[in-house]
Amino acid sequence: MMKRPNILFITADQWRGSAAGYAGHPMVKTPNLDALAADGTAFLRHFAQAAPCSPARACLYTGLYQMNNRVVRNGTPLDARFDNIALAARRAGYDPTLFGYTDQSPDPRALPPNDPDLRTYEGVLPGFTTRVKLPEHEKAWHSWLRVQGTALPAGDAAHRPVGVPAGTIGDAPPAYSAEQTQTAFLTNEFIRWLGEQDGGRPWFAHLSFLRPHPPFVVPEPYNRMFDPAEVDPFRRAASPEAEMARHPLVAFGLANTRALSFVPDAPGLVKDLTDREFRQIKATYYGMIAEVDAQLGRVMAAIKAAGAWDDTLVVFTSDHAEMLGDHWYLGKGGYFDESQHIPLIIRDPAHPAGHGRQVSAFTEAVDIFPTVLGRFDIRPGHHPDGASLLPWLAGDTPAQWRDAVHWEFDFRDVAGRTAEGWFDLPSTRLNLATLRTERWKYVHFAGLPPLLFDLEGDPGNLNNLAEQAEYLPIRLQLAEKLLAWRAEHLDQSLALSELTPRGVVAGTP
Repeated sequence: MMKRPNILFITADQWRGSAAGYAGHPMVKTPNLDALAADGTAFLRHFAQAAPCSPARACLYTGLYQMNNRVVRNGTPLDARFDNIALAARRAGYDPTLFGYTDQSPDPRALPPNDPDLRTYEGVLPGFTTRVKLPEHEKAWHSWLRVQGTALPAGDAAHRPVGVPAGTIGDAPPAYSAEQTQTAFLTNEFIRWLGEQDGGRPWFAHLSFLRPHPPFVVPEPYNRMFDPAEVDPFRRAASPEAEMARHPLVAFGLANTRALSFVPDAPGLVKDLTDREFRQIKATYYGMIAEVDAQLGRVMAAIKAAGAWDDTLVVFTSDHAEMLGDHWYLGKGGYFDESQHIPLIIRDPAHPAGHGRQVSAFTEAVDIFPTVLGRFDIRPGHHPDGASLLPWLAGDTPAQWRDAVHWEFDFRDVAGRTAEGWFDLPSTRLNLATLRTERWKYVHFAGLPPLLFDLEGDPGNLNNLAEQAEYLPIRLQLAEKLLAWRAEHLDQSLALSELTPRGVVAGTP
């Protein structure tokens, strides 16, 4: 094993796992990400554990499923008792440094009532040194632009396409250039910081890019890089109404998701967008991915120029994915693969046997925490739910590995009570858990009807079999499997310890 490495931990928000050249996408251009995959290990069936951002990242940063970390929505506090990847890095001697955001709300029990951190969900994960914080207001980016002579309005208005009427869904670029994006800004700040590292000790940087998260707009040349007429087809029912009839949660989501959440000033609901508009959004999204990929190339080139590439462990992933018009949706959440299937590439210079490898086994976001801690050779402060990926990186195939992936989605609205009123259910019953095997997907709801899909003939989840009598044995088998998963992964932090006359005995799972 080589010396303790530098760690470059990159997240690109809302990136679909299929949307990359190395993953076989016929249109998306990601030459720099493809090069990283060729120099590392690509996990092709990697899934997030929750959505939206705060819940997904809580799983990623702690290695705990949502049922244990209990971050159920943006703004849910992360319990201070949990270890996380930044605190563990500090124990290993790193100064983990953040460029961007982590969206982890602090535990309010440790703060005074008037602390300003209690008035935003965009808190910083404990343990990180913040070099650049870039939450939704993007003030640091705006300040950088003003120095260059470019002034933009605040908020999403900064991303309005220029030269077209407000709310237009087209290929018009924003007022800023490809060299002035938030991705370019964070990349510049990282490169500047990298130049300050003297090689005296290994570094840990978390580059948390916002894109390809909405608003869906991108500067030239990326805005016209892809032809909307040629994008891949959508997986969805024949109409929004037919989609809404499939399940109450789908009906709720499509009836309440506004287009302006994705394109500044766009009128109406997402489900009422035209086919041309959905296609344009998909083409723009692919352009946004190409823009991020170009900045990833700059990041990797800077590390190589510093002579640090062969001492740097690189992790590239996303927090969750993007529906991108499938099922008449934009955004994330629910039980669809399109929301939860995300990229993962890990490049470990200590394990050349894994370089260029593509792994098709199921992996989960909770696996990253124990993998990185294993590379630190440091114990976690709690028992993680994930499994270390180090054997895969070493070119091995573990004798025992999961045969399914799992994720949870909580659609409560604690402050606004929208979902509670819509379904006439308490907050605690507004959640689901998904079990996805090679062939089957079972979705269990606390307060709504279940779902069952045969992925062999229905990869788009268009035919619910849960109420058909001939599939009842399959449904019960999967429900028992899901129950066994939950029982196995209940919080084990102290349950694997026992006080005895010899003192504390620590068990193993």
